[in-house]
Amino acid sequence: MFENLSDRLEGVFKKLRGHGKLSEDNIGEALHEVRGALLEADVNFKVAKDFVANVTAKAIGREVSKSLSPGQQVIKIVHEELVELLGGTAQQIKLDGRQPVVIMMAGLQGSGKTTTAGKLAKLLRGKGRKPYLVPADIYRPAAIEQLQILGSRIDVPVHPSTSDTKPVDICLQALNEAALRDYDTLIIDTAGRLHVDETLMNELKEIRAAVQVSEILFVADAMTGQDAVTVADKFNTDLELTGVILTKMEGDARGGAALSIKTITGKPIKFVGIGEGLDDLEIFHPERVASRILGMGDILTLIEKAEAVVDKEEANKIAKKLQRNQFTLEDFLEQIQQIKKMGSLDKILDMVPGINKLRQLKDVPKPDEKELVKTEAIIRSMTAQERKNHQIINTSRRMRIAAGSGTALGDVNRVLKSYSEMLKMMKKISGKPGALSGIKRRKLPKGMKKR
Repeated sequence: MFENLSDRLEGVFKKLRGHGKLSEDNIGEALHEVRGALLEADVNFKVAKDFVANVTAKAIGREVSKSLSPGQQVIKIVHEELVELLGGTAQQIKLDGRQPVVIMMAGLQGSGKTTTAGKLAKLLRGKGRKPYLVPADIYRPAAIEQLQILGSRIDVPVHPSTSDTKPVDICLQALNEAALRDYDTLIIDTAGRLHVDETLMNELKEIRAAVQVSEILFVADAMTGQDAVTVADKFNTDLELTGVILTKMEGDARGGAALSIKTITGKPIKFVGIGEGLDDLEIFHPERVASRILGMGDILTLIEKAEAVVDKEEANKIAKKLQRNQFTLEDFLEQIQQIKKMGSLDKILDMVPGINKLRQLKDVPKPDEKELVKTEAIIRSMTAQERKNHQIINTSRRMRIAAGSGTALGDVNRVLKSYSEMLKMMKKISGKPGALSGIKRRKLPKGMKKR
């Protein structure tokens, strides 16, 4: 999402690296370009102006660290200000107090409220909560049915709402049902409109008062940019929002909504939707997003994603197999499936430090999801014996595998060659004592705290 902004900022900082020391002139010139980059990213004009003013004041007034170059010094300050602009720290939803906790989803039609309600229910269930989904949109055709389908897919109960019942009555009935069945979290999917109107707001206010809502989360489509910020501000004025969920963050939006909404509404972004899957909802971490914008990657999120899909015992077994040169094509297939669970290759690479610089180089191959699918198909077309011992795969077997996987003989040859080269490389590494011990975490510039 922030790729264009990241590229622009990288260009600005590259110019600064050529200066021997910071001065008001070179800082002013650089930050003028930073403001232009923010405005181009659809950031609110006042937000961009104040951001640059804050960075300028800190850059000119701060003593330059001897361990940092002028470019690094400004990057450090910009990183700090970006973190504050995005909300400072990750904000959790309130789940304590009176049970069941009531969470109301609000927003315009088409913002993704219903799907996001399902994603949130799945995320909370994974944390040990017992959510209960409540369809309170009686106006949009099939809205109730859509939530029921989502509930069945994630194994979360859905209240049996009907379109001839008033939304506030649906919510009261659901609250009583939740108390009887010991559900601790009520997630209400409210009706949206094509635009903000008085009828919609009055209905939401009535629900809020009737069921004592703990959280009112505004669901905004990040692709709509500043329009999302304007609508969020209006909803906040009328309803007193507790937070924001930005959807479609995986798209090619310029990022203005994410960078403006906290300042304009005063309410934090609590979650972001990063894909269409029901697992694609993440807690919003301002410091991680700021690092990603500045090309520093997001190693913490990458580690969390890996830990979520990798079984530690299985990982230890794989490590031992690699050391003993017993890593088979069956194991290789399992590793491909683990990678797929973490998300698309593009999403994974976005979290790697320095990836923006690498993408700017010529002749650098781009990740191809199709190749991963092709490799999986080729291995699945092998017999159990062939997966255990790749050396028995002669030409006739390769031709059979190619036909069975719908690929070419050359594709099969490439997979087997890559696998063989990987085995050789791992054998060399495992044969050197402490070969992996020298791998260190990427250091941040001195003074930039880990969060």
